[in-house]
Amino acid sequence: MIENWLTTSWTETWLVVVSATAILLAVIAAIRVVGLRSLSKMSSFDFTVTVAIGSIVAGTASTPSSLPNGALAVAALLGIQALISWRRQQGHLDRVVDNEPLLLMRDGQFLHDALRRSRVTERDVVAKLREANVLQLSAVRAVVLEATGDISVLHGDQPIDDVVLDDVRIV
Repeated sequence: MIENWLTTSWTETWLVVVSATAILLAVIAAIRVVGLRSLSKMSSFDFTVTVAIGSIVAGTASTPSSLPNGALAVAALLGIQALISWRRQQGHLDRVVDNEPLLLMRDGQFLHDALRRSRVTERDVVAKLREANVLQLSAVRAVVLEATGDISVLHGDQPIDDVVLDDVRIV
């Protein structure tokens, strides 16, 4: 039994190479049709689709599953994503599909209720402040936990335009 785990036949090797190449080309073709947004992580749904596509590619490339089934699964996911993206533009699904950005820090002050609710620590925020080259907490205008899970740091000596924080939830 262990010899099957440590070895493979030339036929299986060839099938893996052909399957990996074919499913990768199918994904590239589907993304070209649907557009680059299909690989974005603008929402948790987008991220989930990207991970699912990776799983389909891996499964199709490394198992004896059908190439047409793998390509169809990728096309179905990207089609559903395109449909949901279109519905989001109409304003029908944003609350269901998207997380709401959350304000974690304002005018140099940590918002502890928001940190607790989002399970982000002050140390996490401070690390992001360093990445953004913040030298003084007083220079921080806002820190936002974005809908994608990224943390944005707004700093400088200019006031923030209202539109920049318009959709950001304040706890």
